[in-house]
Amino acid sequence: MKETQGKVDIYRDTPVRYLGYANEVGEAFRSLIPNSVVWFSYIVSTGYVFADTIDKGLQAYHKNPNATKDVLISMSDTLLWQSFASVIIPGFTINRICTAVQYVQKSNVALKSRWIPTIVGLASIPFIIHPIDAAVEEAMNMTYRKWIGYYPK
Repeated sequence: MKETQGKVDIYRDTPVRYLGYANEVGEAFRSLIPNSVVWFSYIVSTGYVFADTIDKGLQAYHKNPNATKDVLISMSDTLLWQSFASVIIPGFTINRICTAVQYVQKSNVALKSRWIPTIVGLASIPFIIHPIDAAVEEAMNMTYRKWIGYYPK
């Protein structure tokens, strides 16, 4: 586990981080479960995003209770990063991977199991997490963070 100034970030450095990937699991199972369950997985992931956002805002507030701007910048940075890195891009990616598998299945009689897109989707998750996190980090550094002059430690 990575520690920042002697403190473990439970939202980034512990298994709590996996709550942010609930929607990816939901997307992988989309062909087997009702849409309401898939949407619930997005609620779990979004709840994780908001919890981390509030946590980062509280940390900024405890550092300097009079610095409202710092609190808002910290929270907006976390909200943007987590939204893209944990919910939007990974959910879309797994959805497209599973859809591509289903497309291939239409033309191949031997691959007609409803479980194949789920298995491929679940197997893809570990391979997409770190590249997506790194890409979002870089994109944030080149855009939003550059515009506002904020780079989290």
